[in-house]
Amino acid sequence: VQLQASGGGLVQAGGSLRLSCAASGRTFNTYNICWFRQAPGKEREFVAAISWRTVTTSYAESVKGRFTISRDNAKNTVYLQMNSLKPEDTAVYYCAADRSWMPSTWDYWGQGTQVTVSS
Repeated sequence: VQLQASGGGLVQAGGSLRLSCAASGRTFNTYNICWFRQAPGKEREFVAAISWRTVTTSYAESVKGRFTISRDNAKNTVYLQMNSLKPEDTAVYYCAADRSWMPSTWDYWGQGTQVTVSS
């Protein structure tokens, strides 16, 4: 599985962005997908995940109620809708894929997309 993240940009605090994670491969719909982010000088952190059948989702406490993860298996794409953005959401966002749910290490990674939230 090859992943490509896109949709990042510069937005003012309180604004919204939608990130996309497009995947190649016919078996995309058998993979769980996760979003991580890494801010300058900080460790990478979990943001949200969605199971391959869209039955289960998981969110970091810091984004609950503001971010929504979804997927369209027909389009081989996972989305991260980010609303009410805050300056502390500024980071490079990465998507990852794995057949296991919430593994300690994810098998496949996309390149990051930069999200910058100005105050």
